[in-house]
Amino acid sequence: MYEKLGAAAQYVKDQTEINPKVGIVLGSGLGSFVEKIEDQVIISYNDIPHFYQTTVEGHEGRLIIGRVKGVEVAVLQGRVHAYEGLPMEEIVFHVRTLCVMGIESLLLTNAAGAVNEEFEPGDLVIIKDHINMMGQNPLIGKNINELGPRFPDMTKAYCTELRKKLIDTVYDLDITHKEGVYAGLLGPTYETPSEVKMLRILGADMVGMSTVPESIAANHMGVKVAGVSCISNMAAGILDQPLSHDEVKETAAKVMDSFSKILVTFISKLK
Repeated sequence: MYEKLGAAAQYVKDQTEINPKVGIVLGSGLGSFVEKIEDQVIISYNDIPHFYQTTVEGHEGRLIIGRVKGVEVAVLQGRVHAYEGLPMEEIVFHVRTLCVMGIESLLLTNAAGAVNEEFEPGDLVIIKDHINMMGQNPLIGKNINELGPRFPDMTKAYCTELRKKLIDTVYDLDITHKEGVYAGLLGPTYETPSEVKMLRILGADMVGMSTVPESIAANHMGVKVAGVSCISNMAAGILDQPLSHDEVKETAAKVMDSFSKILVTFISKLK
């Protein structure tokens, strides 16, 4: 695995002179932020050694290297998920490649269902912690010492310093925001109403099918992590209506302007 990561990172480095310090993962329907990236070098996942292409609608499957407000960034436009049938080490391979390339901070974004009944579709929520309900962990198996320790600390899985910068950003922009705990489930089914009740009792505010493995992998490698969820729908049982991926994409499109402003301003604070 370590050799594969090195090969993928070297391939990307050979395509550009930009050395990104900030990595970003764009979740379902949030990909149009890439229009804000300058000096773009666009690389299909298909072209990068050992990268898996995305299969879910709304995940383009491209790595974009460039600059945002003078900050050099690497943006994963789309991710792969455990429910697609890949082993967990492959789910985090894309993020690990960015870490091997030398990023210092990683911003994870996703579309999530609201477990907290005070949340509403369209809310942007800064992630303050997560609950791993996937029944899997990307660090299972022999530890790769070159990447990180056997037992990494997750007390501050979402970096306090980066969270403060995100909070400062939304206040500067006068954009309404919330903070919450993200629960990661395996999927691909949406949760049942009883599962949503359970998650609420456990302390979750929103739920999705991503982000948690990437956060674990980046923390393992000593990279600071921040996260933002776009609330795309109320979780099962809160409203008397079925859930759909189309609703996720439609809601993400509605908040794209605010979301892009937050990302651009946040990244500018990382100079």
